[in-house]
Parts: sequence; structure tokens; C-alpha cells
Amino acid sequence: MSKARTSNRRGCLPWVLGAVLLIVWFGGSEEEWGDAPLSVEQFDPRSPRRPMPDIGESFVIADPGPQQDSQGTAFAVDRDGTWLTAQHVTHGCDRIGLVAEDGIDAISDVLESSEADASVIRQGPLPEFALALTEELPEEGAFGYHMGFPAGNPAVVVSRFLGAAYASRGGPGGQREPILAWAEAERVPSFDGPLGGISGGPTFDEQGRVVGVNAASTPRRGRVLTTDPLAVLRLVVASAAVDESGEVTDLSSPDRAARLFQLLLDRGIIRQVYCDVR
Repeated sequence: MSKARTSNRRGCLPWVLGAVLLIVWFGGSEEEWGDAPLSVEQFDPRSPRRPMPDIGESFVIADPGPQQDSQGTAFAVDRDGTWLTAQHVTHGCDRIGLVAEDGIDAISDVLESSEADASVIRQGPLPEFALALTEELPEEGAFGYHMGFPAGNPAVVVSRFLGAAYASRGGPGGQREPILAWAEAERVPSFDGPLGGISGGPTFDEQGRVVGVNAASTPRRGRVLTTDPLAVLRLVVASAAVDESGEVTDLSSPDRAARLFQLLLDRGIIRQVYCDVR
């Protein structure tokens, strides 16, 4: 597995990934990439939880069926090579890789959450710095910034926080998991269509802390759903791979969030993650 520190990149946003990356990814040999074994952390039900308030909406995340070749987003939470993404991005993949300047870094150590849509990637590429996690919920109506690669293109989705709730995954009667619900306000740059590909990316609060992992969206209602931050922190603790607090910055406006996103792209702190299914 290639594991080298990413050098700084300069220039405008890389709005479209080159076809070369896809050729490198899907054309690589098994010896080059290897398998991506997964494990599931054990959730201790004795851990205290805060009650989830009723925000007046219910959410159902449909079962997408068997995993297929796809892409999502991942972000660094420790300079020793620990990254976070969504569980549905990594689950069922035969090969997983993070996009780098010179190709794709293969991933072979993934820990999936048993209670939320989150996965920890261990022993990944070494970033220059990492993002800070928080368990604190924003105030109702506060800005949230969802960063990632919807439809393969880098973008920031600006939203307002609605509250904490639960979502049923896999249709009615499926596993209930804690989520945060956000009302979409704008997209930077402006675009239409679904947000597929932003899954696994970070959601920032106005203090520049990661308050959740992008999990799902409901285009008809203009909602973005993210993982509950306490569930993410339990997964991080179970991984025993994070030993630093990460960096924060003021994100009190969408303009600040857009500038931060450009920096994170340039430094390789937020990357596309690919799932290959044989």
C-alpha cells in the first residue's frame, strides 16, 4: 500500500476528476491493491446517551441493494493516518482506495460502526493536519457546512440545523440509528441534482469542528442527514487510532467555509474514496 504524505496542491478547485484516476483505479492488479477486510466495533449499550428530541419529522433511508462500484468522501482526523467516512461507502467493498495526486492509495484496515453510518479508516495516508471532532450539538438554526464530492465534483452544501432524531435504515422496520437533520440552504458552487458522492464527508459547525459525517439526503424535502456525533466519537474511541484534537477555524459564514474547503482540498485533508466490487 502506498503511504506517503500528500504534498500541497495549488490552483482552482479540481471540479472534475481526470479519467486517468479511474483507469488507474479499475485497472490496478490484485497484488497492487489487495483486499480490504472489514471489522465491526462492539457498541457497549451501557454508555450513557442524551435523549433525542422530536423535531416533527421522520426519516427512512431506503435499502440501496447490493454494493456496487461507487465513490464517496473521506477526511483525516489524525496525522498518523486515521480517516473517517460513511459505513455505507465501505461496506461490501472488495477494494477501497483514497484518491491521491499520483493515483490511489489502497486501504486495507477499516472499522465499521454497529450503530451509525460511519467507518474509521486506519493506517491510511499521512495528512499534514487533521480535523477536530466534537460531541456538542449546534444551536437550532445554526449554519452547517457539508463538504465532499457530490456526483464526483467538490462542493459545499450550506444548511441550517433542525435537530437530532432517528432514521430507519433499510426501509420501515429497519435498524434505527441516531442522526442530525439539517435544512439545505444553498450549494457552493450552485448545482442541481442528488448529493450522491458527498456521503462520508465532514459536516462542520460554525466553530469549525466536525459535528457529523454526511450520511443521506432527502431531495424532495431538502434535508441532509448526518451521523450523531456521539456515535462517531464512540467509533473513534473503539478504533484506538486517534490521539490528537485536530484543527479548528471560524466558519461563521458560507464564504469562510468555501475558503476552508479549498484549503482542505489543496492539502489533501478531504479526498474522494473509491469502492471497487468484483
